[in-house]
Amino acid sequence: MNSRERFLATIHGDQPDHPPLFPEGIREEVLLSWRTQGLPDGTDLDHLFFYDQFEQLDPDVYPNPAILDWSTPQKLLPLLRQRLDPEDPRRLPNDWSESLKRWRDRQHPLFLRIHQGLFLSLGIEDWRSFAPAILRLVDQPDFVREILAIQADFAARLAVKILRQVDLDGVIFNEPIAGNHGALISADMYRAFALQSYAPIFDVLRDYRVPAIIWRSYANPANLLPEVVKYPFNVLWLCETPPGRLKPAQVRRLVGSNLILIGGIDSDILRKDNRAIQQAVAAVQPYVEEGRFIPLADGRVREDVPYPNYFFYRQELHRVFIMNRLLDSGPW
Repeated sequence: MNSRERFLATIHGDQPDHPPLFPEGIREEVLLSWRTQGLPDGTDLDHLFFYDQFEQLDPDVYPNPAILDWSTPQKLLPLLRQRLDPEDPRRLPNDWSESLKRWRDRQHPLFLRIHQGLFLSLGIEDWRSFAPAILRLVDQPDFVREILAIQADFAARLAVKILRQVDLDGVIFNEPIAGNHGALISADMYRAFALQSYAPIFDVLRDYRVPAIIWRSYANPANLLPEVVKYPFNVLWLCETPPGRLKPAQVRRLVGSNLILIGGIDSDILRKDNRAIQQAVAAVQPYVEEGRFIPLADGRVREDVPYPNYFFYRQELHRVFIMNRLLDSGPW
């Protein structure tokens, strides 16, 4: 099986030859540090480790030009409609035509990030813009709903434009909305504003039969998960979770067994010793065997993760989920 087939088998509840083993997206500054710790100069990690590659398409989903004042309905709403134009060719990458040709025979899953989440949709960029936007949720709910309706209509139309040209394996709703102690708004408020606004996008994804509708969040959005799973999301990708929180068993209790989970391996473990890493990989093995689970470090691999630790972690994933399965399958 190739990487795309493995992913789609997991989505459909089938058993692939082994679970997709996605890369973590190691940044250049981490590689520079690792080259002082034993990573040979010029070595591509793809040549050292087995990765099930995936590709994420990131169109420009922000108002263009940017909007500086989000406070006044009479000014903002017409600007937002004007500056969120899905037909603007700048929304898509410059190499769009070449990418379409390349994707026709691809062997890896292709995801589209279609929505940037509630807070970014309200113009929140930092703590100074956070408080006024949160107050608008309470004081101007109809204004907020109009903002989100415009954003969702734009996202739905952009999705149609893309889906007419390429078959996607998944669409990602990015949702940076939580801290380590929980989401920054209630589940009821999140449903009333964000989840209900996504209806036009869900309609498009259903019409085009997109296999994976992915809700990707960060830190600890546990209080939102029971509401999220009432909507058409069939994949949860939980990133940067606090140590000891949102372990797979807890997430399964919150969302049930039908959703696909991506993550589950605490990225902080990569700073510890080999035994801790081995135990962390072993801890997710039962969920992989049950199906609908893609094991992956749940956060970005940063510069303070030693290269020997990362090397051992990827080798352990390969040993447990590829080599052991080959051995269990019997003689050649």
